[in-house]
Amino acid sequence: MNNSQKNIITDKNQWLTGWRRNMLLTTLLLVSIFSQIDRILPFIMAESIKADLNLSDTQLGLITGLAFSACYSFASLPFARISDNGLAKQVLFWCIIIWSIMTGFGGLTTGFVTLALSRFGVALGEAGGTPASHAIIVHKISEKFRGRALGLFSMGIPLGTMFGFSIGGWANDTIGWRNAFFVAGAFGVFVLIMVVLFIQKNNRTKPVIANTGNFFSSAKNLLANPTFRWLFVATNLLGFASAPFYIFVSPFLIRTYGLTAAEVGLSFGILQGLMGVAGTLLGGRLFDRAVSRGSRRLMNPPAIVFSIAAITTTAALFMPASWMSITLFIPGMFSFAFLLPHGFGAGHLVAGAGKQALSSGLLMLGSGLLPAALSPLLVGIISDAATAAGVDNGLKMGLLISPLFIVLSGICCFIISRKLIPYLKSEKIV
Repeated sequence: MNNSQKNIITDKNQWLTGWRRNMLLTTLLLVSIFSQIDRILPFIMAESIKADLNLSDTQLGLITGLAFSACYSFASLPFARISDNGLAKQVLFWCIIIWSIMTGFGGLTTGFVTLALSRFGVALGEAGGTPASHAIIVHKISEKFRGRALGLFSMGIPLGTMFGFSIGGWANDTIGWRNAFFVAGAFGVFVLIMVVLFIQKNNRTKPVIANTGNFFSSAKNLLANPTFRWLFVATNLLGFASAPFYIFVSPFLIRTYGLTAAEVGLSFGILQGLMGVAGTLLGGRLFDRAVSRGSRRLMNPPAIVFSIAAITTTAALFMPASWMSITLFIPGMFSFAFLLPHGFGAGHLVAGAGKQALSSGLLMLGSGLLPAALSPLLVGIISDAATAAGVDNGLKMGLLISPLFIVLSGICCFIISRKLIPYLKSEKIV
């Protein structure tokens, strides 16, 4: 038996079933939802925050964009390492405390520096949420249900986004942005109670080959794996496709078709939430089936979905009516969510036992750092240049980078499918 086979052997007596499994997954879903709500609240309340604190657009962009993503991405790696070493519940517990307190602190901010410190704190706390949750899933959910479990957890992203924008917008207009931060932070207490009650204390597994070395050397070794490198590249490309899609599609619809922000929120926002839920759940289920069959085309389904999404997203930018454009954006919304359980699940297969959370942290770093910082800037540069050249609504030209990177992500997925075959063979012996 080779090392890759040994790495995936675990104690099957640890798997949760029945109501315990359901409550654990429900708790992790709530963790995902509320972390996403706390993350995106400043987006919907940006104008009020900017006016009250006398911020510039550049300062607001630094706080909500590059500063948050850099802290979030890099901090995820040490949290992932600690989670892989059997302390996932402890990581999750303290991270929830940190991001909830710092979200509430956002309501007390008086200017750029204090708001930046608040968002750094939220980013630091939330950086451990996904790696720790993935480690708990790996340690407590059987391989037979793991893709669905990852899909259910990932469903918190679209649900949190949908609730964050809708409820956050209402709260901003009725109770004010400061009180909205206080309330959002207070909900962390409820999530914390759920974690204490429904996640077992000992989430440590005992792989045959233990983790050795610090997390930097472990990350370097994992990135040295050619298959994982392709996964890392694919998540980077996906970030370059999805970040401008979600940031600029609303302004595009408003500028092109004269829609109001409320109309865009009710149509595009709700559809994004529904497609995100459908994509993560279906993606998780198909991933489980593919792994159980030892499929040699594990990543082909997201590749095919990406191919369709690239065509429809391009067409959506040139439609004469708003309903046609929004309808053609739907495959793009679905495709980004559909990849999540496939990408994280494939990363876990390649990483092996004891390194699954680290693989999640690295993939988060790939999708959340450079793409979040550079792709919106690239869209803005292209849009401004096109507008200066006399193009009607230059934003649609800038948004063309989204389908371009969708295509590149799909090509990577086809390549990854072939490279995953040895790991699927090993997985079947578990």
